[in-house]
Formats: sequence, structure tokens, C-alpha cells
Amino acid sequence: MAFPVELRHCQALGLAGTAFLALGGETAGALPVRELWAPASVHAALGLVGVYFGIVLLTAAWLFLGRLVRGPRPPTPRALLLVLALWAAPLLLAPPLFSRDVYSYLAQGAMADAHMDVYAHGPDRLGGPLAEEVAPMWRHTAAPYGPAFLALASALSGLTHGEIPAGLLGMRLAALAGVALMAVALPRLARHSGADPAAALWLGALNPLVLLHLVAGAHNDALMLGLLGLGLVAAHGPRPAAGAVLVTLAALVKVPAALGLPVVVALRIRSGDRPLPAVLTTAAASAATTVAATAVAGTGYGWIGALGTPVSPHNWALTSLLGRATGALLTRLGSGLAPLAVPAWHLLGLAAAAVAVLLTARRLRARPVYALGLSLLAVAVLGPAIRPWYALWGLFLVAAAAPGTPVRHRSAALAGVLALAVLPGGGPADPGQLVLAVSGGVLGVVVLWQALLAAQAPVPGRPA
Repeated sequence: MAFPVELRHCQALGLAGTAFLALGGETAGALPVRELWAPASVHAALGLVGVYFGIVLLTAAWLFLGRLVRGPRPPTPRALLLVLALWAAPLLLAPPLFSRDVYSYLAQGAMADAHMDVYAHGPDRLGGPLAEEVAPMWRHTAAPYGPAFLALASALSGLTHGEIPAGLLGMRLAALAGVALMAVALPRLARHSGADPAAALWLGALNPLVLLHLVAGAHNDALMLGLLGLGLVAAHGPRPAAGAVLVTLAALVKVPAALGLPVVVALRIRSGDRPLPAVLTTAAASAATTVAATAVAGTGYGWIGALGTPVSPHNWALTSLLGRATGALLTRLGSGLAPLAVPAWHLLGLAAAAVAVLLTARRLRARPVYALGLSLLAVAVLGPAIRPWYALWGLFLVAAAAPGTPVRHRSAALAGVLALAVLPGGGPADPGQLVLAVSGGVLGVVVLWQALLAAQAPVPGRPA
């Protein structure tokens, strides 16, 4: 069914979507413990319906905007950045949504500020109100993040004096800064890769997963991706050493970004540098950045050992699912190897991810940014833990360097499905909550359908 789409319609529809997300989050979001509503309460139920109603509106606005981007007169990158700012605005003061990780960030920052070893102890060692906000499964878990992020979290803790509302706002502003860096980097990477800058912004920055999880969820993946993107832009320029510094800082937020360092080397070689000097200068810049960031954070090098931080036993990563199924089968057979099933599958997954990275880099040697995007997707899918926003590790760079429209279509479909994958409170779903979530989504589809029918209906006195 054909219908006219204008930029202002997309702006209004997406704004309505994020407004419903923010309003629904007031009772159904990842609220501070003292403000949590009982899941069965009317307010929480209405909030959950409202959040999924908003997700449908936002996703529809994004898809309509994609139609404009592919049309004969696509919006300019500047116009798309204004759309991003408009859609993100209602989420800035909303409670955390879809995850309680931001409370872990605040607790770990307070620990670092108090000179506690965040790589040896979990937030339970901190105690107090912040530790109570951390999800129970993570209270005894050491920080899995690098010193660059912990230095930021520590500084924020000092500024906010441990006050939760101020800390939440600070973390969201930090995530928003990361999204801004992503938006700055995307058009530039697209031009270097021969891709469409507007299409790159649409898929990589206006993606519902960015708004739901990086802005509303305030995840530090935003900073990792923003620094990684900016580093790759710098690696294309006259000062490639700055690229190595920025990519290293991204890896010192979350370690998957370290895969960007070989891409920095590859880009330097393509620009005319000899291989050995390119490798040595990139390694030297990365090592110096690591030493400096670790010294500033004051956390020591415990972050290297913390890379093995255990994952949730109920994680739905592919290797975790296979490990649990194998363990259950071995238990039924009476084998004593059952406890080794999950670790064994995790190791197999990491080995498969390493092979996928090497094969991708070899096959797509001429398109290193695109190869990096696919490699990060492989790491997210085959790693021991996965969350919906992990898909953004790869989608961000696929958006910047995808070789054609079909790749973007498949990436958009993946993003649309993952946008519906997590409840706004961040916890596991019960049947009643699933019914409410589906009801909110169906309501959104019905309202959109009726609005489209009304838009197509002939107006008396107007030529058909």
C-alpha cells in the first residue's frame, strides 16, 4: 500500500514514540528500588503497555524515514541529526530503561573514587544505597570495564557525591556524548568507504537500538563506539597516531574495540606507510595510551584479569544455550562432565569468533571498516554473553561501510527484532508481562494502520 511520507511526519511519529517510552518508563522502567512498582499493579501494567506502544511508533517512524533516505530527495545528514536530537529529547530525563547496568556503573565509579579495588570486589563491598540498586546477580561481580571508563565513572561519582538522580543524569549525558561522536563519525566513515552518508546515519545513529539502549539505557557501549568511530576517522587522516590513541581509549572502555587497532594499521598501509613502521607506531601509541589511562584511573592492571568476569548463568547467548543443553543431557546420562559443558562451549565460541574474524579480514582486505563491523558482529553472536545492544558493535560500522542496500535491509530487520527483545525493567519476563508487552505492540500497530488508512482516504473537494 503506497502512502505519502514527509520528514515532518517521521519527526512527529518518532517523537511520540519516545515520549510514550519516557512516560511508560516512569512506572515500568528500571527504577530505583524505593520507587519500584509491583509488577502486577495497574500503574506498572499501563507503563509496560505504553513502552511497547512507543517502541512500535518509534520503529515505524524509523522505517518511514528509511524510505525517505532511499528516495529521490533524501534528507541531508544535518536534517537527520536534528531528527536524532528531537527523538532523543524525551529520553534524557526518563528513568533508566531495559537494563539496570547504569546502577552498576555508578557503584563501580563510587568504589574507584573510594580507592576500592573494583577488579577484585563487587559492589556489595561498597554497601549503601548504590549497592542496593545493582541487580543481585552482579553485586558480587568485579567490574569488567576498562580504566578509561572507570576514570570517568569515578570522576562522576566525585561530582555527584553518590547521589543517585544526579549520577543517572551524568551517565546518560556521557552516553549521549558517545552517541554524538557516533553521529559525527558515521558520515565521514561512509564517505571514506564509498557509502551514502545519509543512509549510514539512518542505520547507525537513528536506529531504535541506539535510542532504546544507548540513550534510554545509558550503556557505556555508546562511548566505546563513539571513540572507535572517531579513531577510525582519524586513521584515514594525516595524523593516524591519533586514530590509535582513540581506538585504544575505546578498548579501555570495553575490550571488543581493540579489534579496531589492526584496522588502523591497515588504513595506514593503504595511505602509503610501510607495514613495519605502521605496526610499530600504532603499537607504541596504543601502549602509551594504555599506561597513561591506567595511571589516571588509579585502578592498576587488574582490568586484564577481569576480562574473564563470569556471565549470567541464564544468559541467552548461543554458546550459553548450547552449553546448558549439553550439560542437561550429560546430567541425565549420569556423566561427571556436565559442569564443564558451558565453559567448553564458551571456549568453542571464542575460537569460532577468532576464526570468523581472521577469515573476514582476509576476504574483505580491501574494505577494512566493513570487515571490522562483521567481525564485531561475530564476536557478539559467538561470545559467552549477548544483549540486544551488543549487535550495535557491528551494525554501527556496517552502517558506515555496507557495500549495498540488501546488507542494510538485513541489518535493519535485525535491529527491528532486537528492539522488542527486552522488557523496560531489565528483568526476566513472566507470562503476564509478555501479554501486556504484546498488547502494547498490537495497539501501536492498530493505531498506525488506522492513521495510514485515514491518510489515504479521499478528502471531499480535493482531487483524488
